[in-house]
Amino acid sequence: MRSSLLVALALAAVPVRAQTEPAAPKPHRMEIRLQRLEGGEWKSVDPGLVFARDDRVRFHYRANFDGFLYVMNYSSSGQYERLFPSEEAGRDNHVTAGSEYTVPATRAAFRIAGPAGHETIYWLVSPVELSVATPALRQTTPKAARPEDLMPRCDDEILRARGDCIDSSAGPRGVPNGDDLPRNLAASGAVTPRDLLIMREENTTVVASPNPLTGPVVYEFRLAHR
Repeated sequence: MRSSLLVALALAAVPVRAQTEPAAPKPHRMEIRLQRLEGGEWKSVDPGLVFARDDRVRFHYRANFDGFLYVMNYSSSGQYERLFPSEEAGRDNHVTAGSEYTVPATRAAFRIAGPAGHETIYWLVSPVELSVATPALRQTTPKAARPEDLMPRCDDEILRARGDCIDSSAGPRGVPNGDDLPRNLAASGAVTPRDLLIMREENTTVVASPNPLTGPVVYEFRLAHR
């Protein structure tokens, strides 16, 4: 009887492992840093900074998930240009979680040119491979200029406080409702969910989705220049 009691007590002392629930999926998060070449060095700048003609700029992109990235610029002169992936890489736009990518992909920078206004840089991101091939760049058609695209304006308070010309309409944002996407991006079936969160952490833009992405989404980064 005593030995049976000891065995029972020993078994009772063994900790019972709680059943673990599967970890909740992490929100998908993307980070974009805008940089300008100053005195031979790349420096991160405010996303709303109004650039001067001939400034050299570039982006750094990083995400916390594997996926596919496609970046395209619609310039103030009405021309389209693919920034990522590079022409040499063809359609290989696969990106890896935690890795940092430079945009444009084949050059250290792209030069600010064309008339004063806003470059509209479209970022198409997908956690899964696109189900249809993205049409060639030459199949795009120019868009009609919007009034807010015409001339950047400085935020007077920021200009007085720190001397920088910051255009509050520039920087990251969702694609406005009713705004037509370039045809080669619209063909991908990308959507612009309303719950996509766009935040600024110092000079880093954070685009996050509270719910894990299941397909391609698109947002834009407006680059202001004189």
